[in-house]
Amino acid sequence: MKTLILTQDLLEAFDYYLRTNEKSPHTIKKYLRDAEAFYHFASGRPLAKEIAVKYKEYLIESGKYADSSINSMIASLRVFFKFLGRDDCNVASIRTQEVPFCPENKSLTMEEYQKLLKEAERNSRLQMILKVLASTGIRISELRYFTVEAIQRKGRHANIRVSCKKKSREILIPDELRKELFDYIRKQGITEGVIFRTKSGRPVDRSNFWRQMKRLCGKTGIDDSKVFPHNIRKLFARTFYEKSHDIAQLACLLGHSSVNTTIIYVKRTEREVRAKVDWMMKEILSRTNTPEKRASRIKNQKTGRWENGRKRSEPINKKCTTLFV
Repeated sequence: MKTLILTQDLLEAFDYYLRTNEKSPHTIKKYLRDAEAFYHFASGRPLAKEIAVKYKEYLIESGKYADSSINSMIASLRVFFKFLGRDDCNVASIRTQEVPFCPENKSLTMEEYQKLLKEAERNSRLQMILKVLASTGIRISELRYFTVEAIQRKGRHANIRVSCKKKSREILIPDELRKELFDYIRKQGITEGVIFRTKSGRPVDRSNFWRQMKRLCGKTGIDDSKVFPHNIRKLFARTFYEKSHDIAQLACLLGHSSVNTTIIYVKRTEREVRAKVDWMMKEILSRTNTPEKRASRIKNQKTGRWENGRKRSEPINKKCTTLFV
């Protein structure tokens, strides 16, 4: 096999490859960042699986990254190696046990969302975007499809069609949200095009919205590690599932190809899971102590202990006991 040494030209060619394959800007940025990190690690050495294995070991031993983050980097490198025609350099992901709950500091509650919404009252655009994300479960990148023309449609065309990750789907707009959107564009004097725009006229993107959300954290006292656009999408998912218990329908609403992805979105915190398990155990224990069993027990006046209703010397069944005399 021909010797291949990574160069900046190859990274630029990888960038072009990703764009022509219609990857999203966020995905392109992620893949390029991971490919460039591997390029610096290789440091002019010929590309070989041995280098990829050592890079994986370096990521693990550094202690800087969670297993999920390392697996994400490995997935990026698989795409990079495929582009280079070097699938032989692929390394296995780290096998991990699925955690049955999500970290407490990563889960945004409805109460915290309401605090953010109230604090955003002085910024009508920010508040309206918060309402749109929480009411529809869209990705922040799909916000640009909310146009004046789209919300003015009626009948069977009333839903908003978005396109993301090479897939197209319809977003259901609740009637109350549609009314608030109409009221918003009227007050803002927006007559056409994208509803949520920056001062320069460009559609609001992830970085614009993320910075504004972080400013709300200091004023509300909410941990900023749980305040980011995608967490509001997960809040929508948990709320919908709690009301409907229909994971398949939720997967369609979120635009997931696999229900396994949706399951991650509806995970509860350890505290919530523990509360449910404790409640279940109380139910189990209460059923083992039935009214009939309680009625057959009497309290010993001398010892103060509860004992079976019959006397120890009394046979259970006189007819049966005569067989053993």
